[in-house]
Amino acid sequence: MEIGIDSFASNMASDGSVKTSSVQAITELLERIEHADQSGLDVFGIGEHHRKEFLDSAPTVILAAAAARTKRIRLTSAVTVLSAADPVRVFQNFATLDLVSQGRAEMVVGRGSFIESFPLFGLNLQDYDELFAEKLELLLNIRENEVVNWSGQFRPALKNQSVYPRPVQKPFPIWLGVGGTPESFARAGMLGLPLMVAIIGGDTHRFRPLVDLYRQAGKKAGHSPEKLKVGLHSLGYVASTTEQAVADYYPGYAEMFTRIGKERGWPPVTKSGFEAQRGPLGAFLVGSAEEVAEKIIRHSNALGGLSRVSFQMDNAGLSHAKLMEAIQLIGSKVSPLVNKQM
Repeated sequence: MEIGIDSFASNMASDGSVKTSSVQAITELLERIEHADQSGLDVFGIGEHHRKEFLDSAPTVILAAAAARTKRIRLTSAVTVLSAADPVRVFQNFATLDLVSQGRAEMVVGRGSFIESFPLFGLNLQDYDELFAEKLELLLNIRENEVVNWSGQFRPALKNQSVYPRPVQKPFPIWLGVGGTPESFARAGMLGLPLMVAIIGGDTHRFRPLVDLYRQAGKKAGHSPEKLKVGLHSLGYVASTTEQAVADYYPGYAEMFTRIGKERGWPPVTKSGFEAQRGPLGAFLVGSAEEVAEKIIRHSNALGGLSRVSFQMDNAGLSHAKLMEAIQLIGSKVSPLVNKQM
């Protein structure tokens, strides 16, 4: 199983204030990616947002800088907000990243959890689903064909247009990032795309029917089981002991998600709710290396097998030093424990 980290390039303290200068925040993020590579982690993902508190509006630029400082770790988006992007430019950016990284690039495409990109790029939110479906179709067309012939509703048609550069990897890895919509799981299966499931709350095993739907749709469409990989993106943090992990993570997490909850209509965070999510069935991967490794195995069993697990850690205002320590523990202890048991 691949183990990795996803980051939104957050520069936000748990109270919503800016933690440090943008230059320093990007410098520290690149240090963390380099450290993840040296610690034996398999993949590092950068999200895409267009908000003040995140510095990831141009993820391929960050990933290209990381490519120059790393040797083996795979570099991916987490996720590319395809609904608000031009698939031609998306493919060109990631194909270039694949060349820079010598074949270590990937992308996870999705619709994102925020909607600020729609007005920013002059798009109608009422076209939310149709935009994504059409742009995904075009992106996959470009991946398969150097010369593209395509027409759709939201973008000018392409007639005998060549798209360059071409990536090192054939085919270039494109995952579909999903939340909890059955149609999204079925679409990934029908297209034969690997699936990255974002589970940031609730009991992980409740997603099993959706994962089964994905696999059934893929089988029906004639795709081999090897193509139908499932990954898990979850909030997580690892420290030397469970008590230390909770002490480090909970205060900032509670403050930040209570504040975000006011924007989204969520109830305030409680310690009992947090402990339920941190417990055996909950989604969070917070604890000691041994505890978290055991939980990853349980998640994999509950979902019928996982190919990848990514920790999302920059959501509790943790310091750069704490994140570096967690990356070291995930690479040196969690990953070996998981793969030994697998």
